Amino acid sequence: MRMASKRISQETFDAAVRENIEEFEMGPDEAVREAMEQFESQGIDLSNIVKTVPRVSAEGPEEPEHEVLQALDALREAVACSQPREVSVPLARFRDQCQQHRPCRFLAAQKGAYPVLLAIWQLAAAGDPALLLQVLDALTVLTDGQPDLLDAQGLQLLVATLSQGAGVANLTCAALRLVRHVCLKHEQNRQALVKAGVLPLLTGAIAQHSRCADVVREACGALRIMTFDDDIRVPFGHAHSHAKMIVQENRGLKVLVKAAQAFPDDPGVLGELCSTLSRLAVRNEFCQEIVDIGGLGILVGLLADYTNHQPRSQERGPRLTAMSSPQDLMKQVLSALRAIAGNDDVKDAIVHAGGADSIVATMTRHLASPQVCEQSCAALCVLALRKPENSRVIVEGGGALAALEAMKAHPQEVGVQKQACMLIRNLVARSQAFSQPILDLGAEALISKARAAHRDCEDVAKAALRDLGCRVELCELWTGQKGNLAL
Repeated sequence: MRMASKRISQETFDAAVRENIEEFEMGPDEAVREAMEQFESQGIDLSNIVKTVPRVSAEGPEEPEHEVLQALDALREAVACSQPREVSVPLARFRDQCQQHRPCRFLAAQKGAYPVLLAIWQLAAAGDPALLLQVLDALTVLTDGQPDLLDAQGLQLLVATLSQGAGVANLTCAALRLVRHVCLKHEQNRQALVKAGVLPLLTGAIAQHSRCADVVREACGALRIMTFDDDIRVPFGHAHSHAKMIVQENRGLKVLVKAAQAFPDDPGVLGELCSTLSRLAVRNEFCQEIVDIGGLGILVGLLADYTNHQPRSQERGPRLTAMSSPQDLMKQVLSALRAIAGNDDVKDAIVHAGGADSIVATMTRHLASPQVCEQSCAALCVLALRKPENSRVIVEGGGALAALEAMKAHPQEVGVQKQACMLIRNLVARSQAFSQPILDLGAEALISKARAAHRDCEDVAKAALRDLGCRVELCELWTGQKGNLAL
């Protein structure tokens, strides 16, 4: 099915809806549905269109407006008075309208909402913390999916707000959320904020509010965004250099590891911290530093604690954050261990610290979770790479058996199948003595089944079967000769 690529304006859509109502005497809902079907049949992308009937005011204007634009007009009038007390109510109404649907935010931005909010920001920065918090929240909603809205003036205000309001937790949280929204999929904003000095403010927020869960979560999210390379409009980004700056110039690893010690029973915060450590472990020396400052002990300890029992915070149930269950935390811890194991010396340190046994125990305990199984196999796979002694520890600890059980439990999960095949291959590649014991566990049939079921498993399954000593037909795809090709 071909993706829709053409777009229309909100005015064009509204005109079609009004025509359906006035000319064809349709009801409002029917008129909207008919307009949607009409445009979609022409290949029009309506993802940024507000699909409701605009309201007509008591005066009956020629061009009726949607509620979000009515809220924006009321906000403009309040800003013109330059009285903070007069702005709060219409600002709350405008924010609620933008929160409802993405097209509402898009339409508001088209009609000049950002400069209005910027004016309120400047008004609030003069000494109204409550209004400042409110406008930051509204800007965060407006820029969700629209990071291009941020301009040089807004960038300066954002850095100044983070700097001047560093001691106030709720203001810091609001500013950090805005940082995340304007940097997601926007390399230019990331680089501009880094140049303006945002990185020490992000790590400083964690250090200053090290016992405030909300600030730590938001700051971790902002730090990770700075290491993304997700803007398709640029040929390459500065993700690696930003990670280096966070670690080398702003003590990022030390700040994160220290913060983890303050939240032993909060899986949501711990998961954010582990995920951020993973993003920063981009060099051999950074992986080693995490071990040296006690990060490895925390990671292995978390695996043991959350595998063997449920912490007190688990009793809070629905009030926990999205990344709050023990399984979510396990995925992040396993991902962090996998990241730092890119250093060969750290591989050995993880195994000596009991990390391999803890990973196997975690996979066995959470066998029903394909994500935990995939991350467990991936972490063990890295530990076994080029390390025969580590492979011995993993096999003797039941790692091969656990991986095969994961393959049985999740035959349709290509990630589980692929990582398990890679693990088996690494376990026997330099330790052929393990081949027969692993084959006796039924490895050949499971790997062959994965190879047949998933195209992405073809190469790794062949490699695993080959190193296990099984018969594999290897095709020579090209010998480097022209053959019958005419050049």
